[in-house]
Amino acid sequence: MPRNVLRHVIDEDAQLALSIFSPWQWYCSTRTFSNSLESTLTVYALSVWPWQWFLEAAPIQEADTSTKGDRTAIDLKDLLQGKEPARETIGSKRQQDKPASTSPPPTAQLSPQLRRALSSSLIAAALACILRPTNVFIWATIAILMLLSYPNAGTRAALLQSSFIAGSSVLVLSLAVDWSYYGTLTLPAYNFIYFNVVRNLASFYGSNRIDYYFTEGLPLLLTTALPFAFIGLWQALRPGYDRPQFAGFVERQCRYVLAVTAFTTLLAFSMIGHKEVRFIYPLLPILHVLAARPLVSFFTPFPIPSSKLRLGIMVFGLTINIYIAAYVALLHQRGVIDVMHYLRHEVELPSRVRNTTVGFLMPCHSVPWRSHLVHPQINAWALTCEPPLTLDFEERLLYLDEADVFYSHPGGWLDDNMADRKSVMQSASTRNEAKTDTTLRSWPEYLVFFEHMEPVMNAVLEDTKYRECWRGFNTHWHDDNRRRGDVIVQCLR
Repeated sequence: MPRNVLRHVIDEDAQLALSIFSPWQWYCSTRTFSNSLESTLTVYALSVWPWQWFLEAAPIQEADTSTKGDRTAIDLKDLLQGKEPARETIGSKRQQDKPASTSPPPTAQLSPQLRRALSSSLIAAALACILRPTNVFIWATIAILMLLSYPNAGTRAALLQSSFIAGSSVLVLSLAVDWSYYGTLTLPAYNFIYFNVVRNLASFYGSNRIDYYFTEGLPLLLTTALPFAFIGLWQALRPGYDRPQFAGFVERQCRYVLAVTAFTTLLAFSMIGHKEVRFIYPLLPILHVLAARPLVSFFTPFPIPSSKLRLGIMVFGLTINIYIAAYVALLHQRGVIDVMHYLRHEVELPSRVRNTTVGFLMPCHSVPWRSHLVHPQINAWALTCEPPLTLDFEERLLYLDEADVFYSHPGGWLDDNMADRKSVMQSASTRNEAKTDTTLRSWPEYLVFFEHMEPVMNAVLEDTKYRECWRGFNTHWHDDNRRRGDVIVQCLR
């Protein structure tokens, strides 16, 4: 957040450290998820948002330790510890000398710098909402809190006017881009909401408990920062005696807005059946802001605490985070990427004179073949998991996609969907007996599958010309049994 707004709320070095040593950042930010771009846009929009202008704060005064009974500022540490904040005695000399609190300038007097900041923030927020419509949970919460908690005609007019301009501009741009690509008027955001929320087809790809984000999502997202984030949320949300005249008022209100935003967004996502940790990735920077102050308070002085016990706890936590970050970034599920490099290398060999065919007998979206195998000499296919768009709710409960059918009976699926197995037998006489059926898939030059399927595939492909030609480590563990073990490639020789 801007230094002039949150300089009393967090230690910026601590927030940066939380982000740098976050295993989830290392795991998710480098992947081509729309959530990664959504998170980037969200944190940028929050960083340039004109917090102080909206919060209508009085000038911030530092606590004067030389005065005891009539100081105008409060110590933030005292407030966080639940101590009653001291106020300046009305009519005292310092109260009389203190300048009156000023409200934000009305829309007509909004400075160019603030106007640019507000517009930049809203444009980034609009882009994030077009990219992932669920991002509206974050911005709707912030906007409602700003409009209701801090009423001011000029503020409301500026926010509504700038929101309309930014939102309309981004929407028109999105429609133009989609028109040029699809050739017709298309609004992906509407389709996103209709598909995932109205028809609840996202649950076809899995549903989780309503408490998933609180019991599993946040621990995975925050790892060792989890207790500090919970403390930060509690401190920001708990009721207390606060007034604009107190020092640090703006900072505490910023933390309150961020905490309410994080909590309501988690509740909103919890109402949706299909849940993934990456969906709440945009909340990670917000949670780091809230966790930074408790982190600094615990490891005092930061970053090298004087207590040997707490120093040991810090080193232990950093070690855990670094280990997890290194594991998920360098080892975990690396096989699905390495196999793409192998196949590309095979295609680009100078001796290669014909097109290459590849078949992926894996659960849907296991490998990024559509992005990595964009090559004119590669013809690839994979098991599909198309959602049942035309079926009603009861029929959807019994629906099995192609990947489900394959894993329920691999041998039967291969017999029903692939060309006659005799066509790839070692014996030439047997190959001549093979029947031709153009409606079935031809056997590809490369078959790719997980180690979980190795016994089945070895039995099915016995006496054929398929031989293992590449094997790469993928993972030591996986929550999906079908994706466990190495990635194996069998080549048609």
